[in-house]
Amino acid sequence: MSTPVRPPALTDLLQSWQKGEGAAFQQIIHLAYAQLKQIAAQRLGQNGRELTLTPTELLHDALLRVAEAPRDWQNRAHFYASMSLFIRSTLVDHARSRHALKRGEKPQHVSLSLIEDGEPSMAADLLALDQALLKLQVLDARGSEVLHLTYFAGLDRQQIAEVLHVSLSSVDRDLRFTRAWLREELELGR
Repeated sequence: MSTPVRPPALTDLLQSWQKGEGAAFQQIIHLAYAQLKQIAAQRLGQNGRELTLTPTELLHDALLRVAEAPRDWQNRAHFYASMSLFIRSTLVDHARSRHALKRGEKPQHVSLSLIEDGEPSMAADLLALDQALLKLQVLDARGSEVLHLTYFAGLDRQQIAEVLHVSLSSVDRDLRFTRAWLREELELGR
C-alpha cells in the first residue's frame, strides 16, 4: 500500500522559490491566494474606502511587485507579514497616485485603530500615516517593524517575537513606544 503524497508545505515552497525554482511561485500563490486576498480586503476596508480598487486588483498589483525576485522568507508567518507590507505599500502608492490626480483637493482620511482594548480609533490621513511610518523607520527600525507586523500583517506578539528573534517583552516595549510615538506624530500633523 502506498503512502499518499502530501502537497509541499508553504515553507518548503518558499525555500524552493528562493533557490530559483520559478514554478514554486505559482504554487505559493495557489496555496496562499485566499488568505492574501482576505488581507487585501482588510487593508482596503481600513484604509482604502475612497480608492477605486478591489481586493483582487490590490493583491495582483502587490504580487507583481513580489514576483520580480525571490525573497528571503524564513517561514509562513514571515511570508504573510511581508506580503501584508507589500499590500500596504501598494495601497499607499495608489493613494499617492489618486491624490496627485486630484491636486488641490484635501487628502482622503482613513480610520486606523492603533489602540487596543476598545479605545477610540484615530482619524489619520493615509499619506500622513505613511510619512510618519517612514520617520519611525529611521528613528526605531525594529519598533517600526513590530508595529507593521502587528497592524498591517496581523501577527500576534508570539509570532512577531519568532519572526524577529526577540523576546515577548521586547515586542511589548516596542509596541508601547511606537503606539505612543505614532499617536503624537499624527496629532502634531493635524
